[in-house]
Amino acid sequence: MNLFTEIRESIIISLNSIRANKARSFLATLGIVIGIMTVTTLQTAIEGINRAFEKSIAAVGADVLYIQKFEWFGKDDWEVYRNRRDIKWQEYEYVERNMNNAESICPTVSTSALVTYQDFTSENVPVFGTTEEYQRTLGMDVADGRFFTKRESDGGWAVCVIGYDIKESFFQGIDPLGKVIQVNGHNFKIIGMYKKMGSMLGLFSLDNRIIIPINKFFKIFGTRRSLTINVKALSVDALEDTKEEVKAVMKRARHIPVGGKEDFGINQQEAFKQTYESLTGLIKTIGTAITLLSLIVGSIGIANIMFVSVKERTKEIGIRKAIGAKRSTILLQFLIEAVTICVVGGLIGLIIAFPISLVINAVLLPTAMPLWVVIIALVISAFAGIIAGFFPALSASKLDPVDALRYE
Repeated sequence: MNLFTEIRESIIISLNSIRANKARSFLATLGIVIGIMTVTTLQTAIEGINRAFEKSIAAVGADVLYIQKFEWFGKDDWEVYRNRRDIKWQEYEYVERNMNNAESICPTVSTSALVTYQDFTSENVPVFGTTEEYQRTLGMDVADGRFFTKRESDGGWAVCVIGYDIKESFFQGIDPLGKVIQVNGHNFKIIGMYKKMGSMLGLFSLDNRIIIPINKFFKIFGTRRSLTINVKALSVDALEDTKEEVKAVMKRARHIPVGGKEDFGINQQEAFKQTYESLTGLIKTIGTAITLLSLIVGSIGIANIMFVSVKERTKEIGIRKAIGAKRSTILLQFLIEAVTICVVGGLIGLIIAFPISLVINAVLLPTAMPLWVVIIALVISAFAGIIAGFFPALSASKLDPVDALRYE
């Protein structure tokens, strides 16, 4: 009998044993089911969030620095940041004149406004003021129409570029180009719509905004607000050099003495990544601990069941040995039986985890179940079966055939 035939027959015997003792097999696999269900659901959530994060973080730009009043993930008290000076237009102009390691620079400022088109009105719509360099600096692609020009920006023309959500809210089935909307009662002609960008980490939409020339923004909303200065480095590799230059130029612009602490933040994509990785790392650690606990409990249960199975089938083992079955054949049979029980438990765990992940995706977080998650879950199940079944299988293989035949 070759190895393939032995494995096939061992699997058949294992499945028959599971069918003959359904309740016992179910209770034995419960820990495996819970463990695999937990690790699979957790991994599908992390995989879905990872994909959403990678898509979202692309909007931040790997080669862009954001000079702001606050750090995105600062460690100081709120009072420290609140009491900082606003970043002014004059400082933006100083940075623009004195930066050497930058491909492009633009300012942005934002607020929420009441937006109206004909009879439809929406409150708290994000409105961004910027210059013509915004498109180049932030890498924004225009889907229809165009972005405003330097002349329109400097002159504070009443033109705007809108996001996909604005189009869907105000212009369903209508081409928005050339239409006029009211922003806090001021007319703006739509000259472009930028490509759909999605949401930032699922928290807020990047497509629900209206972009207007910054000089027009100041006329409507005033100048008493802090700017963001966006600096695009020459390349990702040059980002750190650009960051050091930005720090030095901003210190001069704000008259901070040498050795003095800067009262501004230089934010970048890496800050999001570090915070995200530390958060998901903690989630993975907790999930792994829960999974290991469940698998250990499940493995102990299966080991106990396998020892009972060996006792119940002692005479059968004796007969098989008496007619020439090798120790390795007996060991393989019981080992495969334990693995089969665990893999069946793993499959049940996957079957339960799949609809759970769909529910989570629909109501809470994005999820994804790639093939590698399924394969890893089954491999973990099989490994748990090998651990749980080895010693019972070893004890079965060592039974003396004479003693086994006399066993009642």
